[in-house]
Amino acid sequence: MCGRFTITLPASVIQEELELGEMPAGWEPRFNVAPSQPIPVVKDAEDRKVEWMYWGLVPSWAKDVSIGQKMINARSETLSEKPSFRNAFQRRRCLIVADGFYEWKRPGGKAGPAVPFYFQRKDKRPFMFAGLWEYWTSSQGDELVSSTIITCQANALVAEIHPRMPVILPDETHWEWLKPQPPDQLKRMLMPFDEKLMTGYEVSRKVNSAQIDAPNLIESVR
Repeated sequence: MCGRFTITLPASVIQEELELGEMPAGWEPRFNVAPSQPIPVVKDAEDRKVEWMYWGLVPSWAKDVSIGQKMINARSETLSEKPSFRNAFQRRRCLIVADGFYEWKRPGGKAGPAVPFYFQRKDKRPFMFAGLWEYWTSSQGDELVSSTIITCQANALVAEIHPRMPVILPDETHWEWLKPQPPDQLKRMLMPFDEKLMTGYEVSRKVNSAQIDAPNLIESVR
């Protein structure tokens, strides 16, 4: 799964590196992005505008937003089958801007303490997760736009820590994810990112607290 990630670079750098359009107001470096927080999302391949969305998919039929806490991730293998994701997979795909993510290892099994690791590109460039987005309206008429990160089997590097990882789309294909495509072609995009282009290392357990957001969270403790 992917339960935390980072967007540490300035908006201007992200915009140039990923060839994005308008950037959202209030951009600040974030070292511990957590579920239910706003995340930067692109849903149109033409204008490439980045907007904030709630992290945790809330389908239009949901009774309340609490369901989003259970849907921060969507498994790539079952997007066409799960009612929560099926329509969004067909019509509302998106890209989520990031420059790193965390996964946790449990050396002693499920009962043992979880050890966090941080993963990023070796060149430290930003990238895009494959995602889905949805509109939701409450009974009082309040609107919410939400998103989820798609996960896949982990590559060889991440698999040493966790069996799954977020889908990172390569630069040469990420805009294709937003365009109309046959389902089979879309699913072929949802592959593990090349481990040779990535690095990962153990970090402080302070990242376990969503209340802590500081640069030292991504520093190696080894």
